[in-house]
Amino acid sequence: MNGSPLCVSLTTDYGLADGFVAACHGVLARLAPAVRVIDVSHLIPPADVRRGAAVLAQTVPYLPWGVHVAVVDPGVGTARRGVALAAPGGLLVGPDNGLLIAAAEALGGVTAAVELTNPEWLGPSVSRTFHGRDVFAPVAARLALGAPPAGAGPAVDPGALVRLPEPVVRAEPGGLRAEVLTVDHFGNVQLAAPGALLDGLPSRLLVNGHEAVHGRTFGDAEPGTLVVYVDSAARVAVAVNTGRAADTLHTAPGDVVTITHP
Repeated sequence: MNGSPLCVSLTTDYGLADGFVAACHGVLARLAPAVRVIDVSHLIPPADVRRGAAVLAQTVPYLPWGVHVAVVDPGVGTARRGVALAAPGGLLVGPDNGLLIAAAEALGGVTAAVELTNPEWLGPSVSRTFHGRDVFAPVAARLALGAPPAGAGPAVDPGALVRLPEPVVRAEPGGLRAEVLTVDHFGNVQLAAPGALLDGLPSRLLVNGHEAVHGRTFGDAEPGTLVVYVDSAARVAVAVNTGRAADTLHTAPGDVVTITHP
């Protein structure tokens, strides 16, 4: 821990049209006014836990040591647990629905976990549908001020935490098959495959039957042409120079993409 107060990051599917994000900021400002808050994204597609997990995991290694709150929580108000996870690179707070695991692994792996049950750590009243405001933000504020996670509630076996299904990734002779992990704002298609699977593939490829260039950056392809490359998260990705690969390939997160050579 690099001193106190720490920073708190927020990643949610709350959008920007309502007051949900401001309410979470307000709770943090009331309880921990000196804590710096970093908004990662509030435009995760509603209830898209896998997308939220990917955005969080690919961002937290570049943030200051702190408490990372994530709320993509279609099970809010049900029996799903609220948890805080400790990792060598930081703390994570959110629902136990698989959202936090990849980020914890990016920060060195889960070393401890607790369930958020201590009423003294929660808001004065807890809504059944807004745990970001009433559970996760108050807990994050206490943690950011240096309180130990054990104060939030009983320990949870890290092995019992909910995990998302492993995405499809398969190396094949002369290519690979991999699940679409995310589609970003630019329409670039990020696959679950590590970038090393592109090693040795030729300069001309086929992506779901579409001609593509094996390059290092967008400009390695002619405008309007597909390029397969290793992205900033060290994963295989497909883009269109000055276009949208997701539209060209008619693909979305969860689909499986095949990369081969002609």
